[in-house]
Amino acid sequence: MRVLMAGGGTAGHINPALAIAAKIKREIPDAEILFVGVEGRMETRLVPAAGYPIKTMDVRGFSRKLTPSGIWYNIGAARRALAAGPVSRRILKEFKPDVAIGTGGYVCGPVLRQAQKMGIPVILHESNALPGVTTKMLAKKAAAVLIADQAAAKHLPDGCHTIVTGNPLREGFFTMDKATARKELGLDSRPLVLSYGGSLGAARINEAMVGVLERSAAEGHLQHIHATGSGGWESVSRALTEKGVPLDKGGISVREYIDDMPRCMAAADLVICRCGAMTMSELPAAGKAAVLIPSPYVAENHQHYNAMALVEKDAALCLEEKDLNADSLWEAISQLTASPETLKKMGENARAAAIFDADERIWQAIRSVIG
Repeated sequence: MRVLMAGGGTAGHINPALAIAAKIKREIPDAEILFVGVEGRMETRLVPAAGYPIKTMDVRGFSRKLTPSGIWYNIGAARRALAAGPVSRRILKEFKPDVAIGTGGYVCGPVLRQAQKMGIPVILHESNALPGVTTKMLAKKAAAVLIADQAAAKHLPDGCHTIVTGNPLREGFFTMDKATARKELGLDSRPLVLSYGGSLGAARINEAMVGVLERSAAEGHLQHIHATGSGGWESVSRALTEKGVPLDKGGISVREYIDDMPRCMAAADLVICRCGAMTMSELPAAGKAAVLIPSPYVAENHQHYNAMALVEKDAALCLEEKDLNADSLWEAISQLTASPETLKKMGENARAAAIFDADERIWQAIRSVIG
């Protein structure tokens, strides 16, 4: 069995692809899996680290700004899109996949469009309630569109073959033991707060966390793992250093990116994060209480609705970005970590919302497509 995986740009596209690949290898150990991503993006680091080969191409999305700079940017994007067609065709001819699976990102467009032209079955996995442009474009000719929630189906073209599967997660989110995780991370008995704003970072979360970490370092009651994202590492590390806050000492660990998220989440008592689709699946799987900070910059404010799904189950608090600062975030963290029973109950409520067999549903869909 030969499987081509296309996806990348952000962890929200890469991690589902890695989870699907891992499930395929568990079912068919000798399956050959090739990833296709974009030059210089984070998939070129994460995919090889997971043990899979990857081919890359130079492609990017289009700007919606009709300014001179936006138009010039789109001219470059169009050139790259044209060049990506022959590159995609060459990769597909050389690898000869039985199926091509896309999990989102700019690379999916040219690769999967070429696969469809060549008669290779295409499966799309859409993790968000609001499908992306590429998914909508490819959906009608796809052998199957795997969606995390039935609500996504109404945003897809008529006639699509949709299957509700949930979002695939790495096994560690379900199985990693808290005590083991804390031991492996070298943590003590103080509560651990895990915070991050996504693989690229979130400026407002980083700004608030600088103040939180300064106060927490002075008081010493909590432990922290904070990921700045690629866009925030320099500014956050500089700000903390100026304030005398250690980047990796005394129970505080500041990183650019969290490579071992299942371990870190298992060890955590409280999670501070955005409300992307994958995160909203990871928190229930790990059974963690959270303070959710929806991004106000996404289409149709869908992160707010993602957050409400857990807030209404008493599994999380929602702190809107307009109300976010070091003081408001510190207050939320302090109130929750001061009550272990509250954290425990919120974690149990989150766990009750988890979908445990998403990878199996996805595997059965792949089997039905390739026979």
